[in-house]
Amino acid sequence: MTLIDPVWTSLLYLAAAVCFILALKGLNSPRTARRGNLVGAFGAALAVATVFLSVKMDNVPWILGAMVIGSGVAAPVARQVKMTQMPQLVALFNGVGGGAAALVALLELAHTEDHWVRVAIVFTLLVGAVSFAGSAITFSKLQELMTTRPVVFPGLPTLMGAVLLAAVGAAVAVVFSGSIALAFLLLVLGLAAGVLLVLPVGGADVPIVISLLNAFTGLAVAASGLVLGNVLLVVAGTLVGASGTILTRAMAAAMGRSVAGILFGAFKGGSTAGSTAVSDRPVRSSSPEDVAVLLGYAQRVIIVPGYGLAVAQGQHTAAELALALEARGIDVDFAIHPVAGRMPGHMNVLLAEANVPYESLKEMGEINSEFRTADVALVVGANDVVNPAAKTTAGSPIYGMPILEVADARQVVFLKRSMRPGFAGIENELMYEPQTTLLFGDAKESLTKVLSAVKALKLS
Repeated sequence: MTLIDPVWTSLLYLAAAVCFILALKGLNSPRTARRGNLVGAFGAALAVATVFLSVKMDNVPWILGAMVIGSGVAAPVARQVKMTQMPQLVALFNGVGGGAAALVALLELAHTEDHWVRVAIVFTLLVGAVSFAGSAITFSKLQELMTTRPVVFPGLPTLMGAVLLAAVGAAVAVVFSGSIALAFLLLVLGLAAGVLLVLPVGGADVPIVISLLNAFTGLAVAASGLVLGNVLLVVAGTLVGASGTILTRAMAAAMGRSVAGILFGAFKGGSTAGSTAVSDRPVRSSSPEDVAVLLGYAQRVIIVPGYGLAVAQGQHTAAELALALEARGIDVDFAIHPVAGRMPGHMNVLLAEANVPYESLKEMGEINSEFRTADVALVVGANDVVNPAAKTTAGSPIYGMPILEVADARQVVFLKRSMRPGFAGIENELMYEPQTTLLFGDAKESLTKVLSAVKALKLS
């Protein structure tokens, strides 16, 4: 016996689905993202409560126990994770979702004789396993538990093709036989395919692959909804699959590359290499006091934040520097590249945490034409997103990627820890130009010294 009838179940599921849609809408802007997250969380809680009220369950204590254990692990991890490690957390959560969908499908196989349901089961098994294994590799790359360089070996394309053909064969056999043993084989082949799919991807491309795997998880969840006869799972999974696909395409376009090129570019040497070689070419370096003078005499300053700013947790100091310059009558904006950092919106969130006004955060399409009017472009921990090689060097790993046009500014100042290249593994020729000066050190420490020098600056 259930506590609510099917009509109320459908209405509550509809309300939860509307919450999910409104949550996605809210995530379109930093202003509404927090509210969007809360609406989505409410929708998820409503969906879970509806299941308990509308489905007869025999193992409620086990289910509640699993939920308590899962929440006890996830909540502290999510609260304590650093912003710089958020992509890794997203990858883990995404992988867990795909793995859960695959396990549910595996358990349901023994309870159905319907061939169409089996089609949904094998799809969920394969795609969920690919998402789980691929997400584990993306996590390992971002966490630097393994090399961030593309891992390619002779015969990899052939091996990948063989695994996929074997998976298709196993899937067809499971549909017609319902064999649990073959289903386990399909699961193993899916895991292998996920690993082989992500190994050739270079470090700078990993966030895009996370988004793609997120779409895979959404599709697996939608298919599991068909397996379980749960409309809300179909809706939620479809929303995740569609939004993940759109985000993947948008991120790839922001890098000026195709999704296929990102996944398989390493086979022909076109993927990011993640080199860590340090250049010994001479550059013009400066002191915090010299940079402060340069900024103090400027009328327009554009700050370009990058992953180095995130790692150093220097966003609050950057915001203080902007306020100090504005107090002197200097116009200051922040230029945001779509793939700065390691995930879309990374820089927006960091700077919003530091109370930088939203109107000061300008996207690439809006700010690029303004660099030519800037007296100083202050690049803090960014590299590839301002590298002119994206426009001038055919065959470069980032060739064709839209960049922030900092080279158009009258003076360019790079705050860098070292001359180590970015994830793309190539030098930035802009660092060797006459209008460029470098200030070496931790981004937060360098910004703090520059800020102190600006406050002490007395201009004639």
